[in-house]
Amino acid sequence: MEKVIIVGTGCAGLTAAIYAARANLAPLVLEGHEPGGQLSTTTLVENFPGFPEGINGPELIMNMKSQAERFGARFAYSCVEDFERAEGFVKVKIEGEWKETRTLIVASGASAKWLGLPREKELVGHGLTSCATCDGAFYRNVPVAVIGGGDSAAEEATFLTRFASKVYLVHRRDSLRASKIMAERALANPKIEPVWNSAPVEYLSDGEGEMRALKVRDTQTGAENEIEVKCVFVAIGHTPNTKAFKGKLDMDENGYLLQREGTKTNVPGVFAAGDVADHVYRQAITAAGQGCAAALDAEKYLAHFEH
Repeated sequence: MEKVIIVGTGCAGLTAAIYAARANLAPLVLEGHEPGGQLSTTTLVENFPGFPEGINGPELIMNMKSQAERFGARFAYSCVEDFERAEGFVKVKIEGEWKETRTLIVASGASAKWLGLPREKELVGHGLTSCATCDGAFYRNVPVAVIGGGDSAAEEATFLTRFASKVYLVHRRDSLRASKIMAERALANPKIEPVWNSAPVEYLSDGEGEMRALKVRDTQTGAENEIEVKCVFVAIGHTPNTKAFKGKLDMDENGYLLQREGTKTNVPGVFAAGDVADHVYRQAITAAGQGCAAALDAEKYLAHFEH
């Protein structure tokens, strides 16, 4: 019987691992499909406190992992396939086998939705991103594009006007899906130019492998043209990694885990931290904070359990 199993190795999971390991709980940490989470695909992180010159995303993750290992955290390259609650403990199915644990911290994150265009993976971090808050400041006084038509696209486009010389808002329809107030705010901004009825078909890079332009196709005429930009922000939403917990843990309509009283879920001994539950802030530092809180909540639960 494990004391703590942590699902996920992004900022939330690794911070939870550091705290749980320092509390002598010897947590078992499951790396999942995307070891390191979204930070592992980020080149430079400039907004994580304590790094005045910034730090590479993968390096920050490796530092956190080493720190957790130093205090006794154990790591396994596995995913959770299923989950069940039992009396006084919970069970997770890992590679066909059931493991029992007193507490479970779900920090499996959310995966950005991408368009599935050619060369997408190799351009991430080279002028292609899914986070304006993370990467907007790298694109000062140059043109950028935002793809999407919902609230997050309108919000990201508006945010990017602080840095970019121009923001093209590319949408496949002729009006935004975003809420009225968000849409109006974006479209009233002189730096934002909507590109209506346009579907992205190709990312074009320069000789150094950095984004040069976005090729779009008019959904009505079929005509193609290039929009010259230094960065493309894909804002078509995120998918929380909660498949194994569907029908067992309470979620909202989009599949994000619901937290109560801190990081508790509806199942005693199960806690949620980071982007798997947070679709508002989605920052490395807020995920780390929730990971800390989840580990403290799990420690408290275990102490109460032992008495």
